[in-house]
Amino acid sequence: MTEQRYETRRATGGAPIKSWTRGVPVEDAAWRQLENTASLPFVFRHVAAMPDVHFGIGATVGSVVATRGAIVPAAVGVDLGCGMMAVQTSLQASDLPTSLAQLRTAIEKAVPNGRSDNGGRRDEGAWGSVPEAIDNVWAGLAERFDRIVEKEPRLKKSNHRSHLGTLGTGNHFVEVCLDEAQQVWVMLHSGSRGVGNAIGSTYIERAKETARQHDRQLKDHNLAWLDAGTEDFDDYVFAVSWAQDFAKANRAIMMKATLNALQKQKGIPAFTADKMVVNCHHNYVAQETHFGEEVLVTRKGAVRAGYGEYGIIPGSMGAKSFIVKGKGNPDSFCSCSHGAGRTMSRTEAKKVITLAEHKKATEGVECRKDKDVIDESPRAYKDIDAVMAAQSDLVEVVHTLKQVLCVKG
Repeated sequence: MTEQRYETRRATGGAPIKSWTRGVPVEDAAWRQLENTASLPFVFRHVAAMPDVHFGIGATVGSVVATRGAIVPAAVGVDLGCGMMAVQTSLQASDLPTSLAQLRTAIEKAVPNGRSDNGGRRDEGAWGSVPEAIDNVWAGLAERFDRIVEKEPRLKKSNHRSHLGTLGTGNHFVEVCLDEAQQVWVMLHSGSRGVGNAIGSTYIERAKETARQHDRQLKDHNLAWLDAGTEDFDDYVFAVSWAQDFAKANRAIMMKATLNALQKQKGIPAFTADKMVVNCHHNYVAQETHFGEEVLVTRKGAVRAGYGEYGIIPGSMGAKSFIVKGKGNPDSFCSCSHGAGRTMSRTEAKKVITLAEHKKATEGVECRKDKDVIDESPRAYKDIDAVMAAQSDLVEVVHTLKQVLCVKG
C-alpha cells in the first residue's frame, strides 16, 4: 500500500487544505491564497494543493477546488484548457541527426510561435492568412463560438481562428524527447490562446461585478464567484467547455505539424506515431463525482489522475518530464501536479539567472539560449524529482522523458 503523502492545514473558519508538498518549497503568499480559497462557503470537503503549487492570481496555480452551487472563474484561470500532448514514435535516438538545429528551425516554421507586432496583423505567433486545414477545424468550433459571442459581443474581436494551431509564449513549448529506452517522443504544451484568455478575463470581471452588486466581503476580490442557476454561471460553463475543446484541437493541430516537420527531415526514416498518445488539460473545470456527491472541480495547474488514467507532468526546458498513470487518490480529487511549478517570478528570474547559467542548465538541448528565455530557465522551477516524490501516492511513472530539442515562443 502506498504511503499517504499529504499533510493537512486548516484555515480559520475555512475548509481543510490537503497539500502534497513534503520536501517541496511553497512560498507564504501561496499558503495565504490557499487559505483564502478554503474560506469560501461553497468549498466541498477540502482544497487540494499539488506539489507544484505556487502563487497565482486569486487562486494558486497547482490547486484543485471542488465546489457545490458556485464556481470561481479565477480558480480556473485565463489560459482555459491549457494542457499537454505527447506522442510516442517508432523512432530511436539513433534515427535522429547529430545536429538538431535544422529540425528546430523546421518546427519553428511549421508551428507559429511567440508574439510580435504587439499582437497585431504581422504577429509571427498567429496565422496571417489562415490555412484551409485550420479553417476546416474551426468550422467544427464556429457555431458554439457564435453562441458565446451573442452573450459577449466583444469576444468576437479576440484572436480565435488566427490562433488555432499556434503555440504562444511563456511556458508553452514543443519538444522532441527520448525516453528510458531511447525511444523518440514529441511533446507539447499550449492552451486556448487569445480567445481563452479573453473568455477567462471576461468572466472573472463578471464575477467581480456580481460580488459588488451583492456586497460580498471577500479576502481577495479575485475569488469572486458565479452562483449556480444564474445565466452568468451557465454562460461561463458553456464558454469554458468550448475553450477546452479549442485547446485540445489546438494541440492536435500543432502535433500533426511537428510530426510532419520531423518526417520531412533528411535522413530520418519513415515512422509511426500511434503507439501511445496522451492529450490532457490542466487548467479547466469538470463536473465529477467525489465522495459520493456530484460537484464541480476546478483544476488550475493540475491534471486529472483517476485510476488508470494517463497524464503528463513536464519539468522545465532542461529537466526530465514524465508520462504517468493515475492512482485515483480520492483525497486529491483524483488529481496530480501539472509540472514542476515556479520557484520565482519571471521578473526575479531575469534578475538573478545569468545567461551563462542558462546555457549550462540547457546543455545538450537544442533550444534558445538567449536572454529572452531566461525566465524559463530550469532554476526558475522547482526540482521535478522532489515534486514527483511528493506525489507518489497520486501517480505512478510509466515513462521518463528527457528533451533533446525544445522550441519556445
